Parts: sequence; C-alpha cells; structure tokens
Amino acid sequence: MEKISALFKLGIKYLHRYWRRYGFLLAALVFGFAVVTFITSSKDGMYDNVYYSAQSHYAGDIIAVGYDTGVSRIRHMGHNEISAVLSAADEAGTSAKNTVFRTVYGEEGIVFFNGNAVQQKYVIGCDWEKEAHLFRGMDFEAPPVLPIGEDGIILSSPVAHRLGAAAGDSVTLETQTSWGQKNTGTFIVSGIVRDSSIFGYYKVYISRLYLNRLLTFEDGDCSTIGFFLDDTSSAEQKRFRLQEALMQKTQTGALVYDRDEMGEETNKPFEGTMVFLFTMPVYLSEISDLLGAMNIITYFLYVMILLIILVSVAVTYRLILHERAREMGIMRAIGFYGGDLRLVLWTEITALGFISLFAGFFLARLLSFAVSFLSFSWFPSFEIFMRNGRLSVLYLPKTVFINVALVFLVLTVAAMFPIFRASKKHLSSLLTGEPL
Repeated sequence: MEKISALFKLGIKYLHRYWRRYGFLLAALVFGFAVVTFITSSKDGMYDNVYYSAQSHYAGDIIAVGYDTGVSRIRHMGHNEISAVLSAADEAGTSAKNTVFRTVYGEEGIVFFNGNAVQQKYVIGCDWEKEAHLFRGMDFEAPPVLPIGEDGIILSSPVAHRLGAAAGDSVTLETQTSWGQKNTGTFIVSGIVRDSSIFGYYKVYISRLYLNRLLTFEDGDCSTIGFFLDDTSSAEQKRFRLQEALMQKTQTGALVYDRDEMGEETNKPFEGTMVFLFTMPVYLSEISDLLGAMNIITYFLYVMILLIILVSVAVTYRLILHERAREMGIMRAIGFYGGDLRLVLWTEITALGFISLFAGFFLARLLSFAVSFLSFSWFPSFEIFMRNGRLSVLYLPKTVFINVALVFLVLTVAAMFPIFRASKKHLSSLLTGEPL
C-alpha cells in the first residue's frame, strides 16, 4: 500500500514537473469538454424553458380539458365534470402540489383602449391567489398591483405597447357569450408581463369569475383543471391512472400522445361534455420534432468534438512519452517494474483529466454566461426557448456524468496504447530513445 501511495505521489510530481509539455493536451481537453458541456446543457436548458413556458401557459403537468358540444367554440366543464375530475384525481393518487382551475376563451376576444383594438388569441380566466406561484415566475415590465381585484387585467407587453396602455389604465374587453352574443367588460390594467413568445404574445389574464359571467357560465365553471406535480417525470404514469378512474365517472376522451391525435379525437362527434387528459409532451409534440432535429446537429457536433479530443490526445501523448523515453529507461534501470511505470503514467493522465474537466466546466459556465447576453430576436419565435429574454442552460447531473464518462473514456482509449507500449519496451530501446 505504501508503494502504491508513493507511485501516486510520484505521478503527481511528474505532472507538475512536465506541465509545459502537457500544455497543448490540457488545452484540447479543456476546450473539448467545455464545448461538449455547453452544447448539451444548452439543449437541456432550451427544453426546460419550453416546458416551463408551456406549463405556465396550460397551467399544469396533467391538464383535464372539457369539450362541450352545447357551447360554441368554448371549452367548458360544469359542476358534474369538475366533481368527477377531482374525485378521480383523489382515487388515482395524483398528489398534486397545486390544482389550478381556468376558463379559457380563444381568438374572439378583443381589447380596446383609446381608439385602438387588438384581437387576442387567448383570454385566460384565472384565480389570482391560486395562481400566485405562476405569476411570481413571470417577468413583468409593470409588476401587478396587489391585490388584483375582480376587475383587474394583465396584458402582455407587445399588446400593451400596441394599445398604448399602461398600468392603471382602463381598457375594454369584448367577448361572445356561450350563445354567440357580444359582451363587454371594463378592466383596470393591473400588470404588464414581458412575453413575446407564441404562448404569451396575444394573451390576457382576467378573473375566472368575471370571464365566466361574460360567457354566461355558472360562477364555478371552468374550461381546464391543471395538476402541478412534484415529479414531472411521473406525469404520464399518473395520467394513465387518472384516466382509468375518470372513465368510471364521466364521459372521457381517449388518451392521445401528440397534436395530430389530439385534433382527431377532439373533432370526433359526441354528445354532451367530453373530458380529455393531456400532458406537456402532447402539447409540445411539434416543438419536440424541432428539438429532435436540433438533437441530430448536437450529436454530430458531440461526436466530432470527441473525435478531435481522441486524435489530439493520441498524437500529443505519444510525442510526450517519446520525449521522456530515456527518463523511463532510467526508472526501469533503478528497479521500477512495468506495472509501476504504468501506474505512474496513469496517475499523470488521470490527474490531468480531472484538472481538465474542472477547468472545462468553468469555461462552459463562462460561455453560458456570455451567450445569455446575446439577442436572438432575429430568430422567429425563438423566445419559447428562452427564460426572461435570455438563453439559459441547465446542468443535469445525468448529462454532466455522461459527458465526464465519455471524455474519460476517450482519454483512456487514447492513452492506453502509448502507456502499454512504453511500459513493455525493452530497457535498451528506452535508453537509446527509440520511437515508441
């Protein structure tokens, strides 16, 4: 044990002594690991930002949506459907940390102010207090005036700028009732949120109670019930259990897994109210296709960088060992066995690997910080991949571990053959400096 410890210390001393020779190899490893880490963490961060934006937009990880044939163009659930969903959620053990009720009115809502009008894609009726955790995560240009009353409205900044409205102004919202008549309400602008993404550009938030009355719903009605889970990875499993329980209580649509299936199932003829259960992958299926294409580019760059690291290590390390051939010959002459020599060389390369990974991770953080200040406004709809207007990264332990393992694997493969050749070479060949 003492011998092994002494050999480890000797390896560290040799690394310190010949650090200039290892300079190029160190630079290749640091840069390669930094780029690999930056690429994978950016990809993970982009998907996380998309998921976060969609989760906030649809209000949940599992969303129950009511489609009512008796209500034109408006998603709707009455008391019976709401009770059925909540009861099924208890039976299925959904264990949601937050349950959110929303009334959603789309495409026919128009906001008027000072002679200007902007048609909205989404008018969201929400419960201000129950959705406080969502509003706290939004980037506000004008923070909400608390408490937000029943006559409060939150606009997106692009819509507010087009209207010329500011916090405290009075605006008019026009909708249609469930029977097709126009209805209007007057609201005070309580907040303006910075959101120019496809999820939030043409979207306003008002009180669910007020929107229900504009649409002539019952006060307690809603369009969607969203369940926020502690573990988002369990959403699909819990959706299946919730579906099994819900089918026993109310008319329930089939499970779907992408937007095409969603369109087919929701457009099938049925009577009354049909409740569908969706998860984020269903809503994000088209975006997932885009991310899949980006993954192909990511993996291509990933493989290319690993190959560059492999070639750089193999060539550079062989030259380093060739320069040290006489030194290794002297070590053999004074009593070092081949295994001893290999242990010293493996200690050097392993220590170099750890130093490179720490430095590479630090460089990746610098790259991420620098990229966060770049503007991607030239890229249409890229805002959904960003958070608060910046491209953020996510360092998932699993991804970082895979990166570290792959870099060490490449380093091991590249160094293995030169180390074994050097340790098994005849003493006379080492002392005369013959090529390894």
